[in-house]
Amino acid sequence: QVQLVESGGGLVQAGGSLRLSCTASGRTFSLAWYRQVPGKQRELVARILRSGFTRYADSVKGRFSISRDDAKNTVYLQMNSLKPEDTAVYYCNCEWKDPYEQLINSWGQGTQVTVTS
Repeated sequence: QVQLVESGGGLVQAGGSLRLSCTASGRTFSLAWYRQVPGKQRELVARILRSGFTRYADSVKGRFSISRDDAKNTVYLQMNSLKPEDTAVYYCNCEWKDPYEQLINSWGQGTQVTVTS
């Protein structure tokens, strides 16, 4: 079982920056960040594959950047030009293969990001 540990959330003023980190306990294939606000569905923020291919939600393109360091089993989310609407609990997600070559999803515990106006 691959476990994820997140860090880096906090309180920031609009226009500011934060960097989230997430370290996995084992080898992963895709790594992603999702976010969720109360009463709404969890939404994809950004995803990165081992190949380096990235995908972003339209709402964060040009402001957020996802990267990964496979030597450290860590994924980062650099968030710039933050807006109050970016306020949410951010969750790290990964896909990994079990001994039967099945893809399994794992989630981190979530980290709160609050952007004040």
